[in-house]
Amino acid sequence: MYLVSACLVGVKCRYDGTNVPDETLQELFESGQAFPVCPELLGGLPCPRECCEIIQTDNKNRRVISKSNKDFTSEFEQGATQTLELCKTLGITAAILKSKSPSCGYGQIYDGSFSGNLIEGNGLAAELLAKNNITVFDELNWQSE
Repeated sequence: MYLVSACLVGVKCRYDGTNVPDETLQELFESGQAFPVCPELLGGLPCPRECCEIIQTDNKNRRVISKSNKDFTSEFEQGATQTLELCKTLGITAAILKSKSPSCGYGQIYDGSFSGNLIEGNGLAAELLAKNNITVFDELNWQSE
């Protein structure tokens, strides 16, 4: 079974209250092979919510900051921890997550300037899963593996 970003299987849980359904992933979910999760909702954030990106601070810490400069790092960390706990509880060893997200992005995320620029990096949930031996894919590359 896969863990999958809930927005990819039709749940309207993205920051703007929308989803980005992927037909193949929806079929995987409907066949019982995927468990949908939104780390940001698990962290206690509402839907819709303000757009957030990850920034690197002067002391090399990562913070999740909204477009209006509010710090939501603790909610994103809590969501990441809850997502990992679900994987452990359900015995899930692979995740298919939404690309570029400050929670789910894997390999590339937005640079924190809210300009659409991408940098190498991972969202908080994706990184925590990978550090705990969960194989992480994004919706663009999971079928090639």
